[in-house]
Amino acid sequence: MAAPAQNLRINGDRLWDSLMEMAKIGPGVAGGNNRQTLTDEDAEGRALFQKWCEDAGCTMGLDQMGNMFARREGTDPEALPVYVGSHLDTQPTGGKYDGVLGVLGGLEVIRTLNDLGIKTRHPIVATNWTNEEGTRYAPAMLSSGVFAGVHAQDWAYDREDAEGKKFGDELQRIGWRGDEEVGARKMHAFFELHIEQGPILEAEGKDIGVVTHGQGLSWTQVTVTGKDAHTGSTPMPMRKNAGLAMARILEKVDEIAWSNAPHAVGAAGHIDVYPNSRNVIPGKVVFTVDFRSPDLDVITDMENRLRVAAEDIVDKMGLQIEFEKVGGFDPVKFDDGCVAAVRDAAERLGFSHTDIISGAGHDACWINRVAPTAMVMCPCVDGLSHNEAEDISKEWAAAGADVLFHAVVETAEIVE
Repeated sequence: MAAPAQNLRINGDRLWDSLMEMAKIGPGVAGGNNRQTLTDEDAEGRALFQKWCEDAGCTMGLDQMGNMFARREGTDPEALPVYVGSHLDTQPTGGKYDGVLGVLGGLEVIRTLNDLGIKTRHPIVATNWTNEEGTRYAPAMLSSGVFAGVHAQDWAYDREDAEGKKFGDELQRIGWRGDEEVGARKMHAFFELHIEQGPILEAEGKDIGVVTHGQGLSWTQVTVTGKDAHTGSTPMPMRKNAGLAMARILEKVDEIAWSNAPHAVGAAGHIDVYPNSRNVIPGKVVFTVDFRSPDLDVITDMENRLRVAAEDIVDKMGLQIEFEKVGGFDPVKFDDGCVAAVRDAAERLGFSHTDIISGAGHDACWINRVAPTAMVMCPCVDGLSHNEAEDISKEWAAAGADVLFHAVVETAEIVE
């Protein structure tokens, strides 16, 4: 298939203006965004995206999970579409670019094709996946997961937020539940542009991350039970300190992750200590160990080493321990052909680039199960994301969208 000419570029100013316009919807308290899924703000953002897509000559499809599909027709009615997109929902204290860059980058691909009068054999579809963040409704990547057959739709509809409001009810309430069967669409390929959400690209001075893999994830909830006791009057040899056991276990978590460097990581982000009183020795702790690696065998080994080490620690201290696997997904290897299209685009356009493994989950990780998939990443300042201070430059956004444009259009096949 013919590659787009080297001089073809998206309109960086228009892309940036669109990002700033979308950021006005659901503003945060510190310069970012709070546009959580299925809120009134989410509905407003969706409406603006639909208007822009229709202004660009697209037809909008909507499925029963609220996933949005803006289609630019191709010349071959039998050719499967090339999909491109990400998500418009944000964290409660989210930035202006996480997910949004990928959705509006997809729209910019279509706008640029219109500007240049370029036709493609395959249709191109700009996509907004519902509830990627998973903040209001767990788990993350919920609707792309239903699309890919990972989750049942009824199960997804029954997810409840902190106020007990169900996903299905809120989707209906905001008016964005479509009639289309989820997952019925067939894809020629899927591409997702995203900010890195990590520090590697900026630290190495690279314009583009060519995402080859997505890390697998394992969440193990650990409960250690000892005995509540007075911190002042209980002799050291008679203590059953669950908090101390946790500290020793978490040292092992760090050691296990380091032993699988450079790609494996591990930590505990969720920790509850009981009774959590200044003058009471903790009698119980509950914490979740998060291990990640692009290698499933490494994840399994880290899980097993955690159990052995933790059981040894609590046995020596006379405590009890329980383990529960509360979440996870296998590592992802993205399609070689789509990855090559991204890498070749970066080369053709003269951007510095490096292969990279995504440490975060993305909709592309689920869509990879049902279609050839790849991701493009651009740097973000200090690797900061899921924070209102999240920041990128206009030049980084444009470079990522240029690479996206070339990879998508080459895959969709230009008609001369």
